[in-house]
Amino acid sequence: MTAERTRTRIFWAFAAIYLIWGSTYLGIQVGIETIPPFLLGATRFLVAGGALVLWARLRGEPFPAASVWRAATILGGLFFLFGNGLVVWAEQHVPSGRTALLASTSPIWTVMLESALDGWRRPPARVMAGIGLGMAGLFLLAAPAAGSESVAVSGILALLGASVAWAVGSVYSHRHHLPASPTMVTGMKMLAGGGLLAIVALVTGEGGRLDLGAVSPASWLALIYLCIFGSIIGFSAFTYLLRTTTPQLVGTSAYVNPLVAVFLGWALAGEAVTAKMMLGALVSLSGVVLIRWGSREPPAPEEADVGTIETGEFPVPTPQ
Repeated sequence: MTAERTRTRIFWAFAAIYLIWGSTYLGIQVGIETIPPFLLGATRFLVAGGALVLWARLRGEPFPAASVWRAATILGGLFFLFGNGLVVWAEQHVPSGRTALLASTSPIWTVMLESALDGWRRPPARVMAGIGLGMAGLFLLAAPAAGSESVAVSGILALLGASVAWAVGSVYSHRHHLPASPTMVTGMKMLAGGGLLAIVALVTGEGGRLDLGAVSPASWLALIYLCIFGSIIGFSAFTYLLRTTTPQLVGTSAYVNPLVAVFLGWALAGEAVTAKMMLGALVSLSGVVLIRWGSREPPAPEEADVGTIETGEFPVPTPQ
């Protein structure tokens, strides 16, 4: 492959993880207009996860052992049942742009959990400053502001819970590397998380509330977009970049995705963007930059476990 062709592929792969993953928040908001939230998430991850596992098997990857599936189920529950599931539920009450900004605080909780597991080892001053900025930004984003849309406290709490769950999954993933290819590992996590979301959907009565005839064309298109673009294509671009660039460069999506989500929510859904909200975004993302900047060198791209760097809607930093 020529250098020019490689550069072109890298450009479009970055465009995919920046724009596609940034747009999934609006896609979720459109999808849940006529599809119950947990059913939307379950369908998305069962379809995408099944496709990824099937692709890995067709390429000759052996079927993982039961112990690997147990670990993948734990991670799938943390990342997709609690992490993404609470995001989807929260978007019934919180605009997509603000959802993305609140979700971007996940690295703050990850650093705090890592510190606790290391015997409350005090992080470097740079990281402590990042945590402080992140908390300040979180307060600005969660607090009501004149001229902004009313946001339910339950939605804010759900997003905080989602960020903490994603952080717990990140810490667990750092310590439990799954012996399988990135394609197989991510497919397993999605299948497990999708299955758990389906159980929650049935227990909460979403199956009885679903009226296929009432699902709008926009919601069907949003679901298809989330399955194909948000999960399969976004993941494929992500994996390609891990193997051709560096995790640090791929990690820049953590800063771009929330801004893309805010812009799309404002431009396409008429979501309010206030000065207080943008200040909160600037402060919060500055904290994330401080936390991630200058961190310990992560594993080589070909050894990186998908989920320990970036996975879909949430940023997951490498350990300090």
